[in-house]
Amino acid sequence: MRFGSARLASLLLLGVTIAIPSIAHDIPNDVTVQMFLRPSGDKLDLLVRVPVKSMRDIDFPKLGPGYLDLARADQFLRDAATVWLVRAIEVDEGNSRLPLPRLLAVRPSLESDRSFASYETALAHITGSRLPESTQVAWDQVMLDAWLEYPIHSDSSEFSIRPNVDTLGVRVITVLRFLPPDGAIRAFEFEGDEGLIQLDPRWYQASFRFVRAGFLHILDGTDHLLFLLCLVIPFRKFRQLLLIVTSFTVAHSFTLIASAYGLGPDALWFPPLIETLIAMSILYMALENIVGASSVGRRWMVTFAFGLVHGFGFSFALRQTLQFAGSHLLTSLVSFNLGVELGQMLVLAVCIPLLDLLFRYVVAERMGTIILSALVAHTAWHWMMDRWGVLRQFPVKLPVLDMSFGAAAMRWAMVLVALAGLVWLVSLALRNRLERSPNKPEPANVGD
Repeated sequence: MRFGSARLASLLLLGVTIAIPSIAHDIPNDVTVQMFLRPSGDKLDLLVRVPVKSMRDIDFPKLGPGYLDLARADQFLRDAATVWLVRAIEVDEGNSRLPLPRLLAVRPSLESDRSFASYETALAHITGSRLPESTQVAWDQVMLDAWLEYPIHSDSSEFSIRPNVDTLGVRVITVLRFLPPDGAIRAFEFEGDEGLIQLDPRWYQASFRFVRAGFLHILDGTDHLLFLLCLVIPFRKFRQLLLIVTSFTVAHSFTLIASAYGLGPDALWFPPLIETLIAMSILYMALENIVGASSVGRRWMVTFAFGLVHGFGFSFALRQTLQFAGSHLLTSLVSFNLGVELGQMLVLAVCIPLLDLLFRYVVAERMGTIILSALVAHTAWHWMMDRWGVLRQFPVKLPVLDMSFGAAAMRWAMVLVALAGLVWLVSLALRNRLERSPNKPEPANVGD
């Protein structure tokens, strides 16, 4: 019995001793991966730079206090590149997956090396002279540069890539530049796993991606969902809500597109200002529900005004995603708005029957409206105060009255005039329709 316990203790001690090196090689928190992808003739070159410390399970040779043994490092670098790059990165030509690439060269580099500023300097560095073997550099401060080559049918094909490097660290930023034969450069920068990336997308590929992005964004945005809930609570007739929600979509489409084309302010205080105004819009709608919702005709105009604010909020979320639009910016923006509208319709389809059941079997409509709106108002109030605290940290500077300011002011004045005209035309059409109706409906108040 004692022999068995002693043997078990020895095995545990041995296991801990073996595990110590692997525990010491933790997953790095922040990793940046740089890539160049260039098709040429019947081959496609991929240049990659990645930190050596992110390539786990490779016990790189070391000297002294932890210097990388450059005399023996080449094979270990090739093994690391094979495991983490050659076998991981997936490249498609059209709808066909390309075979595994050839690993033409690997090079260790210092963190201070700037050769990956362009494709030409990166390739010259990888194919050039090596670091002197006498260089003393800590192994976890070394970059691995690799040159991969894929066989392709034509350099004018449609290419896409799944980098699959998001497991190299806790937070992985990938900087990818695609160099097609026409000389244009497609630059991408994203965090984590973006899935399949169309390097030069067709319009329908960009459209599908942004419809999906808009649909998911409206479902993930808690503040936008609460705003929609405030719209649904007093008006649960689909035809009434269709006008209100569509006015919200049209309004945020104007400011989203304007912001995407650089017409919006680029000051640091502008995003926290918009976030604060979004919280205020939710608070206002909730309080209006508590005191008694107005008619549909007034509600859609209020929603239109708040939609202009929410459009800027959508534009902030789209800043990183627009890089995947390729040359189809307007198509992508319209597709994103379509996705948002589809998401809103789904929210309405779920909320309307649930609220009808709640007000029919659980709580009276007036009391239920007050309770739900009060909960939303409480949440929006805390959001507003928190975001106001952030906004106060940014000094607001008066704009410089120059020619560029005048041109921007003129453009926005034209947009505002167009919006005012649109609101007037819709309200006039709605008023004429109500006047011609034989049974003129009364304003839809919650308290009725």
